[in-house]
Amino acid sequence: MKKIQAIIRKTKFEEVKDALNEAGIEFFSFWETRGVGQSREERVYRGVVYDTSTIERIILSIIVRDKNVEKTVLAIMKAARTGEIGDGKIFISNIEESYRIRTGEFGDEALYIKGKEE
Repeated sequence: MKKIQAIIRKTKFEEVKDALNEAGIEFFSFWETRGVGQSREERVYRGVVYDTSTIERIILSIIVRDKNVEKTVLAIMKAARTGEIGDGKIFISNIEESYRIRTGEFGDEALYIKGKEE
């Protein structure tokens, strides 16, 4: 099992959510955050200068079975990419164990509904 943590543009959230759903990823956690990136530029909009060094982002946290890692990462990358600086990052880490509190199932079985396995 792997934990995929993705930091994406706030404006790309709906596209990423739809792409994950199409890839069969039906549950993930997310939260809004702000971050400081490497880019230090000012933008002018209607005569007002905005500092863009602090940027709004969404962090996604997804736990998947090993066989679903690649399709999950590809879905995020395709939907979140604009080609500009600040598209985000994806991090993958190992998960040692998982438990479904309601049923007591553990391991991979705790990640999917029986009868709906891919």
